Amino acid sequence: MVVSGCTEQTMKYLSLLSQQFPNQQAAFTEIINLQAILNLPKGTEHFMSDVHGEYEAFMHILNNCSGVVREHVDLIFEDMGAQERADLCTLIYYPHEKIELVRSERKDSPTWYKTMLDQLITVARKLSSRYTRSKVRKAIPHDYAYIIDELLHTHPDENNYRVRYHERIIDSILETDSTEDFICSLAELIKRLAVDHIHLVGDIFDRGGGASKIMDRLERCHAQRLDVQWGNHDLLWMGAAAGEPACVVTVLRNNLRYGNYEILENDYGISLRGLVAFADRTYAPGEAISPLIKAINVLLFKLEGQIIARHPEFDMEGRLLLDKMDLEAGTVELEDGTWPLVTRDFPTVDAAHPYELTCEEREIVDKLVAEFRASDHLRRHVNLLYSNGSMYLASNGNLLFHGCVPMNEDGTFSAMNCMGTWKSGRDYLDFCDSIARRAWRDGDQEALDWMWYLWIGFKSPASGRLVKTFERAYIEDKSTWSEPMDPYFTLTREEGPCDAIMREFGLYAGGHIINGHTPVKTVQGEQPIRANGKLLVIDGGFCSAYHPATGIAGYTLISSSRGMRIKAHEAFKSVEEAITRNADIQSETTSFEPHEQRIMVSDTDTGDVIRGQISDLRQLLDAYRSGLIAEHRAE
Repeated sequence: MVVSGCTEQTMKYLSLLSQQFPNQQAAFTEIINLQAILNLPKGTEHFMSDVHGEYEAFMHILNNCSGVVREHVDLIFEDMGAQERADLCTLIYYPHEKIELVRSERKDSPTWYKTMLDQLITVARKLSSRYTRSKVRKAIPHDYAYIIDELLHTHPDENNYRVRYHERIIDSILETDSTEDFICSLAELIKRLAVDHIHLVGDIFDRGGGASKIMDRLERCHAQRLDVQWGNHDLLWMGAAAGEPACVVTVLRNNLRYGNYEILENDYGISLRGLVAFADRTYAPGEAISPLIKAINVLLFKLEGQIIARHPEFDMEGRLLLDKMDLEAGTVELEDGTWPLVTRDFPTVDAAHPYELTCEEREIVDKLVAEFRASDHLRRHVNLLYSNGSMYLASNGNLLFHGCVPMNEDGTFSAMNCMGTWKSGRDYLDFCDSIARRAWRDGDQEALDWMWYLWIGFKSPASGRLVKTFERAYIEDKSTWSEPMDPYFTLTREEGPCDAIMREFGLYAGGHIINGHTPVKTVQGEQPIRANGKLLVIDGGFCSAYHPATGIAGYTLISSSRGMRIKAHEAFKSVEEAITRNADIQSETTSFEPHEQRIMVSDTDTGDVIRGQISDLRQLLDAYRSGLIAEHRAE
């Protein structure tokens, strides 16, 4: 049915829209507001990857906004001494702790508090000038929203009444002993305004022990300020939380190897007592591998073997090695020869049925799976990964994913058998996204098996390497440890393959591929900017274990209205050093693609959305004016 050029579906939509904008005045007021937003500078985006549980370093990067806060403070207070500027920055980063230090040194005079409040308001006012007043209000911590809004819009050059009003508000804050809370609220606002959006390009979990704390912090981010592109370590934890046994055992193995007992037991309530007791009574001590790791290794290779047997399309038969062992000789047969094992202690491996769990092993695995599935804290974190995450994201002309788009040596996209249908390129990544969500939603065996493959498979877009877990666990000769990588990682050092990937995802060659996964070894001359700027690899080694290999301690890619730049961070010392000595993370900046004219909201994906909203509102205005929809008074 069509009514005066409008379809029935359009009329239903406009009727719903009229509930939000009940008359012409409301509609054109919103149009004016949206048109104004289009002409503001785009918000600053920060991209990070592979934080791997390094909580303190990650939090400091969030607190100092990758050095952006210091840049603004230095610019605004260029006539202020370096020590005073450093003190102000530390107050913004760690307000509670800095105030406590000042108090302990008996420097917390009313004059100090008033000076700090004035300086914080000046910084917040400067940063807020890039946004609409409505957006700033939404960013202000709720408890002091009205007062901060008033202070941000009172300028020293206004008439005396307004200035006195401003001063009286400050005096009242001091008189009511609410200064510390107010300072903390201003510091939080400054950090929210300095970075408009955070992109985490995978691998929040494993290696460092603070992933749970990082996820707790990310829960406090507004949904519109955060997105995550799942890394293989994230997908591993997502699979474990969904109840996939091989993922559960791999999570245990990873964290025990890095000494992260706390995240398992204290943060997520996963008890290891039954597993430890089983290992101690089953496996021999006194070898290079502990009884606990021996038990976990065998559980893992049995469970992996069962998945491989169920899925010949994974093409992973070469990873079935338990049946290739000769325990009498103490060797294992690989494709390139026979190699000695570091242990012959495999008491639960039945040569006739090497991939079957014993009854006791099955009982232990079932109990561990139940504990992972029952952990409310973990479930909350995984829900966040699903609600704010995806396999890839196209954003403002850039393509974000953690690992790779699987490719063949000739530069074509590698096809994968996806439950009977061969998929490649974007279709394959869409399938991976869908199957990961199905695993969490339905928990069926096939979807759960795919979660394990996404963690470790050679053609997994989150992995893209032939992982040699068995060789690294049981063979001393490191020549067997080499892990071939998907051709993507070599091909994308040139522009042509990068352009082909961008086209595959419907993007223009002027954008960038942004990923992590493979640490950039700056000590060996590697650079994060590749293929003439078309590929940006931002894994700079947040994890302390990678610092010797990378030579730095993480990257932040910053995209602002003035262009893009990469900051290479030095290692973070400690929160105590930051508070007592103003020890900030030092960062080396590499700028590229500066823009002569600032990028505005109208040039972004948000601008496209706003133009669509304006078009809808114009249709609503026409419907009001033609009488198709009746106007109502605003309530």
